[in-house]
Amino acid sequence: MNRPVQATRLKETDFRQFSLPDDDFASEVIRGLSGRPKRLPSKYFYDAEGSALFEKICDQPEYYLTRTELEIMRDQAASMAAALGPDVRLIEFGSGAGLKTRLLLEALRNPVCYVPIEISQSALDDSVAQLREDFPQVQMQPVCADFTQALCLPRPAREPRRTVIYFPGSTIGNFSTSEADALLREMRLTMGPYGAALIGLDLKKDIGTMEAAYNDAAGVTAEFTLNLLARINRELEGDFDLDRFEHQARYNPEAGRIETRIISRFDQTVRVSGQGVTFLKGEAMLVEYSTKYSLDDVEGMAARANLHATRRWFDRDRRFCVQLLERTPLSWSAHADA
Repeated sequence: MNRPVQATRLKETDFRQFSLPDDDFASEVIRGLSGRPKRLPSKYFYDAEGSALFEKICDQPEYYLTRTELEIMRDQAASMAAALGPDVRLIEFGSGAGLKTRLLLEALRNPVCYVPIEISQSALDDSVAQLREDFPQVQMQPVCADFTQALCLPRPAREPRRTVIYFPGSTIGNFSTSEADALLREMRLTMGPYGAALIGLDLKKDIGTMEAAYNDAAGVTAEFTLNLLARINRELEGDFDLDRFEHQARYNPEAGRIETRIISRFDQTVRVSGQGVTFLKGEAMLVEYSTKYSLDDVEGMAARANLHATRRWFDRDRRFCVQLLERTPLSWSAHADA
């Protein structure tokens, strides 16, 4: 990745200039379907339909992640805000609906601005409209973009005391180990010498619980996964027959992650943007990783980016963790678990 750079001050209405060009979607899909094995980028799940389906996933009884992290935020947002201090510039990677962000903004003392970076324009518009109404004192600087790419971020009207990157939802688990390491290094550069990152992480637990979260009985996650093919049909002149493909999510114990794939149920050929793509029966397209962590895993990941966990907050059952990562070297004996 390239290092993000600071822009000259931008008006709030200028954020649409960051919108992703349509050919990025087409080129990444064609490249992914031409590979061996085939892959599709999970970031393209989140069109308007996909974002709505993900909100439904969060309501499913098997999907513990969102409820558990919300429990942590409700119980510990004041403690997090105290650790972050006043006059924070809050940057959120992949902001989505912003439910957890709202709890954090309510707890922060005199936040300077909020910079949500979200790939879905509709999700960004909806969340920022509501947050702007509820937090009129906080400057909103939304950016519609892929946060994994080099970004030119707007400067706030008021100078912050520190920059904090908020990355909830265990979204960092959607990346391979090398990609997650690179992303943390970019966060370290973006936050600056006195900044911090507040990151949600799903912890390792029994396999049945983890797999059920991605295979809900109502089939919402399967619908969400297959919507990626429907989006290709809508936007890239694809002709995927969704009934001829199926969702599969299984835990890989060696890699420590749920691996989600779309499986072809038949030998078949599909056309995308005028190109033919051949599938064998049982052939898979990898669409998402969902890594689960031990605390040792997290220590190693942070250390590789020259970061240190200075605080940790857990839910009552210690299924999920929110960690505060900072650049300041500290001994692990000084870490405080909440």
